[in-house]
Amino acid sequence: MTHKGTIILAPLGALYGAVMRARTALYKSGALKVHRIDATVISVGNITTGGTGKTPLVEWLARAVAHRSGKRVCILTRGYGRADERSRVLVSDGERLLADAERGGDEPRLLAESLTGVAAVISDADRVAAARWAIENLASEVFILDDGFQNLRTARDLDIVTVDATAPFGGGRMLPRGRLREPADELARADVVIITRADQADDLDEQRREIEQLSGGRPTFLSRARTRGLRPLSPTDTDAGAALYSSLPRTVAAFCAIGNAGAFFAHLKTDGQRLACTRAFPDHHVYTQSDVQTIEEQARSLGAQALLTTAKDGVKLRALKFDLPCFVVEIEIEIEEEDRLLGLIDEALLKKERPA
Repeated sequence: MTHKGTIILAPLGALYGAVMRARTALYKSGALKVHRIDATVISVGNITTGGTGKTPLVEWLARAVAHRSGKRVCILTRGYGRADERSRVLVSDGERLLADAERGGDEPRLLAESLTGVAAVISDADRVAAARWAIENLASEVFILDDGFQNLRTARDLDIVTVDATAPFGGGRMLPRGRLREPADELARADVVIITRADQADDLDEQRREIEQLSGGRPTFLSRARTRGLRPLSPTDTDAGAALYSSLPRTVAAFCAIGNAGAFFAHLKTDGQRLACTRAFPDHHVYTQSDVQTIEEQARSLGAQALLTTAKDGVKLRALKFDLPCFVVEIEIEIEEEDRLLGLIDEALLKKERPA
């Protein structure tokens, strides 16, 4: 953005911040109603736009809650980028996949596939109505609000906020000038802060001190992404993949359409991948065969023998034809002091069980 553009947007950023503060104040005062759900509600969100590594945390949390409580878990998500964001789509009932990425959204479909047998997934902008429907129709007992920090209509028992160590405050400016969705000191509303991609930060100690100050000393945890494995986008690539990835070094090309593409590419390099080239598309991009052709042409010209992409992208690419082997990088989250965080989750689960 040019200096002139930054100056023009500065007043809009200030106005946006004021509106967000006023909105929060209206909910706190009771002028805007907060709806309580007859179930445990845990929110996972952030204060910036773009990817903060939230989806692997949602998956980790759903597994932890289901394992520790034995209760029926349901993920409530808006489902950005889907065909009709005004509709309610049951992406999974916990056992069956019921909607593709186009109808349900790429992240909801990914979560539904990863959590089959663990959690249901619903895409709906109205989380309150979706939760009540799920209680009646799915017997859901615990809800996880995906991207729920700004969803103040829904009361929650535990509020988790993720902060991306590679871009903690989105440049320190409010939308539309920067990437902050609300002022950074609103971290004080959170119960827990998780710093994601901690392994990619050079100033981690300073970041943590600032976050703890802004949040009023809320419990703060560090997390890192770890590659769980590679899988072929198409099952027919299995043999080629085994031969190609039997040893390092390897020359590949990487592409994705996620909120923080740079963090994905940095993760691959840390893993030892030698990237001939990278290509980033806008978040939630819908791929075409022409996109694939362009990616492959660039990759081949620079000596790449295969393509790597994210699991979120993988759910949208299966209908397209690839001439180069294409592999999905499956990533999971590792959390320092995991037992301490699990203890806070257990406390939230017990809130609904204690007598009033």
